Amino acid sequence: MGWLWWVGAALVLGILEMLSLDLVLIMLAGGALAGAAAYGLGAPVWAQFLVAAVTAVILLATLRPWLLRRLRVREPLVETNSAALVGRGAVVVSTVTVDNGRVKLGGEVWSARTAAGDALPPGTEVTVDRIDGATAVVVPKLS
Repeated sequence: MGWLWWVGAALVLGILEMLSLDLVLIMLAGGALAGAAAYGLGAPVWAQFLVAAVTAVILLATLRPWLLRRLRVREPLVETNSAALVGRGAVVVSTVTVDNGRVKLGGEVWSARTAAGDALPPGTEVTVDRIDGATAVVVPKLS
């Protein structure tokens, strides 16, 4: 019956950990489970508490720092949607001026305009300088 108290304490600590998310209470829950194991092995109450405390301290000192390092690793930012198109090459489909035109970009035809004042004839290879709404602002591709 005593193991039930240990498991109950581990469950309560596990639930509270879900609210705090700082990986301290879950280490204490691990200690409580170790206390339940000590009970199962027939240890006296003082030894159960000692096993629970030592296990919790070991988990806090070793496992928690490692988990925190793993959780705090940031993945590199992957550009998506229109931001991913900046810097990509395109081909002019319809003459591109400062006001309007069309380019084939990523297999799709986009409305486009130039960043500079020169008109770009069809077939010209360009690079996307930026996306302005649904319009690609392009510059001639440097050779």
